[in-house]
This record gives sequence, C-alpha cells and structure tokens, in this order.
Amino acid sequence: MAVAPLPPLSLITTAVQSTGSVQTAFSSAASPPGAAGSTAGASFGQMLDRALEQVNDAQVRADQTAEQFFTGRLQDIHQVTIAMEEARIMMDLAVEVSNKVVQAYQQVAQMQF
Repeated sequence: MAVAPLPPLSLITTAVQSTGSVQTAFSSAASPPGAAGSTAGASFGQMLDRALEQVNDAQVRADQTAEQFFTGRLQDIHQVTIAMEEARIMMDLAVEVSNKVVQAYQQVAQMQF
C-alpha cells in the first residue's frame, strides 16, 4: 500500500476560524509563481523561520486554550484537546524536519571530493 507524500513544510499553513478552532490548510502545490501565498522568492531560511513561527503560535494557542479552560472561561474540553494535539503534531513535524536536515548535513560532510 503506497502512502502519498506530505507536501513541503512551506505549503502548510494554519488558519484560525472565528470559533477559535484551528484548521490546517494546505496551499495548492500547483499555484503559479507570484500568486498569493507563493514562496517562489523566499529563501530556505525564511521558510524555516515562518514554519517555526507557526509551531510557536500553535504552542501559544494551546497554552492559552488550556489556561482558559482551567480558569473556567472555556467549557469545551474538545477545543483544548484539539489545540494541544495540533501543537504536539506540529512540534513532532518540526523535530523530524530538524533531524532530516542534520542527517543530510552529516551525509554531505562525509562526502569525499
């Protein structure tokens, strides 16, 4: 059974709905250069910065949602669970990407020229 590959990290964006729930949306991989949301002119470092900001934002949202639940301002445990799970998944993805970058660097460093 073949598994479809995930889109590049730069294509993953998060959008917060007015209800406070978080929905992950994938930008179209076939978007033309220069289109809104396109990363054609962005450097690799800028894309990583944006991705790490998204991970941080998810962590902050999860903390705020948990705080609202514990102080009684939020009654729906489902929102807390969803926000925390999203933050965990995004952190796991960031760690895996980091591991792959380090692994690729080590392979390049071991190459003989």
